Amino acid sequence: MSALSVGVPQGNLEWRLPSRGRVGMYCLIAAESAIFTIFVVAYLFYIGKSLTGPKPSDVLHAPIFYTVCLLSSSLTIHVAVRSLSGGKMAAFGAWWLLTIVLGSVFLFGTAREWNHLINDEDLTISTNLFGTTYYSLVGLHAFHVTMGLLALIAVAVFCFTSQLQRQHAGRVEILSMYWHFVDAVWVIVFTVVYLIGR
Repeated sequence: MSALSVGVPQGNLEWRLPSRGRVGMYCLIAAESAIFTIFVVAYLFYIGKSLTGPKPSDVLHAPIFYTVCLLSSSLTIHVAVRSLSGGKMAAFGAWWLLTIVLGSVFLFGTAREWNHLINDEDLTISTNLFGTTYYSLVGLHAFHVTMGLLALIAVAVFCFTSQLQRQHAGRVEILSMYWHFVDAVWVIVFTVVYLIGR
């Protein structure tokens, strides 16, 4: 008997292929992480190198409320997936809708900030290096939030037309992985742009 098999029932050694959806999502997250890394490094590299104003400290205000909303949506989507796994469709729908609302509020906050920066502070993507890197990084994240919200809305439509069932919990959980990724990336973007970059 080999040392590896001591105390391990032979029936537990069966290996199964991982879910294609889960593997696909891991690959997507890895690729997107590489893209965000490039944008974050570019932002850090160009901090303080703009030849003209405005500077980050002149115009940026940390969006604490909107950040709390987005990060809270990670909790609500987790509870939603747990509810679906338990067959609690009404609870799933409620938590899922709350996730969509929280994500939408965050996106509204980004749009509001951009409106202020463009119209009140005259900061556009072509104003200076800060404007270019800021809109590129924050805009990349906003794009991912938008795509995530569209996917969440599609699931909500399936839910409220009774086409979503308990057996679909695994697929919904895979989508939730993307949403958790978007939330985690915001922690990095927030730290870089509103804390380090100012």
